[in-house]
Amino acid sequence: MAHTTHGGTDRRDRAARRALRREAPSTVALLAGEEDFAAMRRYASFAFDDHAAYLRQTEGLLRMLAAQGVHTSIALFDPAEYEEFCADSGIDPDTSVARTRYTADVAAAGPTVTYEGQPLDQLVQRLVGAAEQQATWEYATALLSRAGGCGCGDDPGHAAFRRAQAALRRLLAAAGPGCHHVVCSVPANGAPLVAVVHAEATEVVEGTEALIFSTVLACGIATNSPGGVVLRTTTPGAPDTVRGWSLHQGWLRPLSEAEVFSAYCTDAETGEPVPPEHGVEYRPGIPLPGPDDPDGPDGS
Repeated sequence: MAHTTHGGTDRRDRAARRALRREAPSTVALLAGEEDFAAMRRYASFAFDDHAAYLRQTEGLLRMLAAQGVHTSIALFDPAEYEEFCADSGIDPDTSVARTRYTADVAAAGPTVTYEGQPLDQLVQRLVGAAEQQATWEYATALLSRAGGCGCGDDPGHAAFRRAQAALRRLLAAAGPGCHHVVCSVPANGAPLVAVVHAEATEVVEGTEALIFSTVLACGIATNSPGGVVLRTTTPGAPDTVRGWSLHQGWLRPLSEAEVFSAYCTDAETGEPVPPEHGVEYRPGIPLPGPDDPDGPDGS
C-alpha cells in the first residue's frame, strides 16, 4: 500500500512537471547557413559536425516541443555577434552555457519566428526576411535621425515620417479592391533601402511592416531622394496590375504607364531590360491628394 501511494505521488509529480513545462516557453537559435555552422565548429563544446544532420535534429526538437504543447520561438544564431557577446559579457564562448545565454539575449533583442509546424526551410526564409527587415529599419532610422537634426517634435525627420505615413494611407485608399503588395525603394549610400507592405483593400495598415515602410519612405522625403513606390494588386479573376510613383518634392508623383513598364521591366542592378511578366497589366500611378490639401499629413 505504501508502494502504491509512493507511485501515485511520483505520477502526480511528473504530471505537474509536464504541466509546468507547457507553461514555460522555449527559444531555439538556429544556425541557418553552412558558413555560420562551419564557424561554430571551431568550438570543441559544439557537438555537431554536419549541417544537414544538425538541421534534422533541430527540426526534430521543434516537433517534440510542439507535441508537448510548448510555445517555441526561433531566432537566428550569428557566430560573429556571438563572439562579440561573449567578449562583452566576459564569458568563455566554448561552452553550452554561453550559447544558451546568447540565445536568450538574441531572442529578446532580435527578430524571432514562432514555430507552428511549418517546414524548416520556410522558417529559415521567414527568419532571414525578418532579420533583413530589422536591419533596414535600424539603418533607415539612423539616416532619418541624422536628417532630422535637432530631434525635437517638429524637426524635419518627424515631419517626413508623418508625411510618409499619410502617403501610405492615401496610396492604399486609392488602390481600390484586391490584395496589395507595395514596395518602397530609396537609394542610400549606393545600396537601396527596400521596404514592403502587404494589405487587403480597405484594411488599416499597422504594425512592423507599416513602420518600416514609413521609415524608409520618410528617409527619401527628408533627404530629397529619387526613390519610388511600386504597387502590385491581385484581384480574383483578373490580371495583376502594377502601378508606380516616384518621389518628387517630398511627395509621390504618379508615373505614366510607359514609365511604370520601363521601371518594372528593367534589371535594377544591370540596367538591362527584362521581359514583361505574363498576365500582368502595367497602369499609370493614381494621383494622390497632395500634402498641403485640407486632409494633408500635417493636419493643415
